[in-house]
Amino acid sequence: MALPTLTPEQRQAALAKAAEARAARTALLAKVKAGELTFSQLLERDDDIAKKIKVSQALRAVKGVGPAKATALMEEAGVDEKRRLGGLGAQQRKKLVEALG
Repeated sequence: MALPTLTPEQRQAALAKAAEARAARTALLAKVKAGELTFSQLLERDDDIAKKIKVSQALRAVKGVGPAKATALMEEAGVDEKRRLGGLGAQQRKKLVEALG
């Protein structure tokens, strides 16, 4: 499927929208990193911003979890490295929360 041809105005609008979404995801992960929001609270959120965060990024935002531990937790829970929070199943969510708890 070919991408649609965008006018310069549409392209600028799409770029601005993408930048806003990235900034919102970064702000949400900063709250997790600061301890204002727990990993389980992040999983409970039902907005598109939280759903589009990669699981590995969300885990690394938790204090004490680095790249190696995040990978190990994801393998233990059966989560693919490219999975986003919105694509997690109930059992995967439960395993990740229990592992962090």
